[in-house]
Amino acid sequence: MFRTNNCGELRFTNVGKNITLAGWVQRTRKMGGMTFVDIRDRYGITQLVFNQDVNAGLFEMANTLGREYVIQVTGEVAERSNKNANMETGDIEILVSEMNILNESKTPPFTIEDNTDGGDDIRMKYRYLDLRRTSVRQNLELRHRMAFETRRYLDQLNFMEVETPVLIGSTPEGARDFVVPSRMNPGEFYALPQSPQLFKQLLMVSGFDRYFQIVKCFRDEDLRADRQPEFTQIDCEMSFVDQEDVLQIFEGMTKHLFKFVKNISFEDTFPRMTWHDAMKYYGSDKPDIRFEMKLVELKEEVSGHNFVVFDSVPYVGGICATGCSIYTRKQLDELTDFVKRPQIGAKGMVYIRCEADGTYKSSVDKFYSSDDLKVIAAKFNAQPGDLILMLSGDKRKTQKALCELRLEMGARMGLRDKDVFAPLWVIDFPLFEYDEELQRYFAMHHPFTSPKLEDVPLLDTNPGEVRANAYDMVVNGVELGGGSIRIHNSELQNRMFKLLGFTEEKAQAQFGFLMSAFQYGAPPHGGLAFGLDRFVSLFAGLDSIRDCIAFPKNNSGRDVMIDAPSVIDQTQLDELNLVIDIKEKKA
Repeated sequence: MFRTNNCGELRFTNVGKNITLAGWVQRTRKMGGMTFVDIRDRYGITQLVFNQDVNAGLFEMANTLGREYVIQVTGEVAERSNKNANMETGDIEILVSEMNILNESKTPPFTIEDNTDGGDDIRMKYRYLDLRRTSVRQNLELRHRMAFETRRYLDQLNFMEVETPVLIGSTPEGARDFVVPSRMNPGEFYALPQSPQLFKQLLMVSGFDRYFQIVKCFRDEDLRADRQPEFTQIDCEMSFVDQEDVLQIFEGMTKHLFKFVKNISFEDTFPRMTWHDAMKYYGSDKPDIRFEMKLVELKEEVSGHNFVVFDSVPYVGGICATGCSIYTRKQLDELTDFVKRPQIGAKGMVYIRCEADGTYKSSVDKFYSSDDLKVIAAKFNAQPGDLILMLSGDKRKTQKALCELRLEMGARMGLRDKDVFAPLWVIDFPLFEYDEELQRYFAMHHPFTSPKLEDVPLLDTNPGEVRANAYDMVVNGVELGGGSIRIHNSELQNRMFKLLGFTEEKAQAQFGFLMSAFQYGAPPHGGLAFGLDRFVSLFAGLDSIRDCIAFPKNNSGRDVMIDAPSVIDQTQLDELNLVIDIKEKKA
């Protein structure tokens, strides 16, 4: 073997032992007749010592080592005179007696250290080097432990892991599918699964009453910090359950992982919030409840004062930032510019300062008297020293803009501590969302989500008011997972398809196999899927899921390391009966 020990395991109890290590050169330090080399592997770092007076040839050889050289050394474990409390192996060093250079290395394009000098682009191009950094490696170790523990936990509850197909039929009702041409079936395509939804429902029909799978899913959608074109789900489904059963089991799993990974115990039941309350008070269906600063509706209080910005819109709302009346005009202008960003979309911002002396100062003093401002401040229960920030416009868009403003203020005020976790369930989602442009309903989750049984009569009279038997697990403003109780009745499923604009032929073409299966005794069933990438990034304190994925894509969906996607040659196109015709994008 190339080594008797790894570079992270030797301790003071090993002093006097002759060992062999193998790994990469982290750094070298030359101090007169002594050269010190740090050797690194996956498990840690150990200091090597080369002494010119003991072995001049070996000393000269050590002085030729560069960063990331791969070496093998043999020597005696000795007590270190200048101990390093920051290293787990800091009490010892290796007095090297033999060394083999197993492979030389070019100078890396960035330093292989936690505080690297490499930017995102260069690190992604050389991801195999970036993965040598301790911080990135630890993220993948955390991911491994979480996946392993999830499997163990679910196995104890009689869940069975079943693999489902990766090449399936296209069902373009959600995000865009990634499609794969079939050489053996010219002109026809597979799709990569956005989730194993249909297959896990079929497994319920098959009698596998508790299924799970840690599975790759694919969605062709615009990327952001918590999205990748391929991602991993902890996908679960159960038969003979209602919503409460699902929430109990997976709240238990979430609590278990918090205890296992972070040693954090949640004794109380996770709070539950309806979708309507989440939107009303937080402007988001994934509210961050680590801090208050709830949204307050103000349309009635601010109307009728000849301020057209408020009078001409259907919704006015605001937030109250405790102790922030000291914000300068420059800081307020920064916040105004923040809400005007295209991705947020507000046209402007109004503020009210609740001064320490009990008076009010506002950017709209021309339209509102001191008594008017006092009435508005009372809606927030604002105290002297507080700052009220208001936006107006279309209700949903303005609530979402207020959500972003609330999160920005929470960050500025230090209220979004990554070491504090506030989980909750969001429940009672609308079953449908209406597209004004297309003049039709779409499923807010997917077409197989069951309505609340008491709302079924509304399917014919007021579909927009029907609530879904759906639920999301949210922690710190991140949707970790979600699911629903499924429709298992063919008649109700056909009504759903009809409301969603499916013709009988289209429904049969896309989902006929599932509808056929439902006619052979489908049990009541439901499930949930957690985003493993998001779960790991939450525990690791990351702002993006990218650093807990071994080989991620960039924001353009490219793997810059292997330069994918790429053009394929004409022979492959001919075999697949494909002709490439790239349309110019409209300006």
